[in-house]
Amino acid sequence: MPGITREEVAHLAHLARLELKDEELDHFAGQLDDIIGAVARVSEVADQDVPPTSHPLPLTNVMRPDEVRPSLSPEQALSGAPAQEQQKFKVPQILGED
Repeated sequence: MPGITREEVAHLAHLARLELKDEELDHFAGQLDDIIGAVARVSEVADQDVPPTSHPLPLTNVMRPDEVRPSLSPEQALSGAPAQEQQKFKVPQILGED
């Protein structure tokens, strides 16, 4: 299998909007060629008896249920605010919008 060329690396860099020096093109060509070779070796080993997976262990949703619980009242939440307006935190305007 022919290796990746520096022209191909330059094309990929252009697509990714990366500016690479000549020595970087040669360096990355070698590295990308090694990566492509490693992926090819894995593809050779993978058997049809092994189903494709995204994770070696089964995953389940680990988030807690969304339940309403007692919380701070608006007055309590705003009690330490340096400025408030209409039961909301008032902050300095940072954009030129109203």
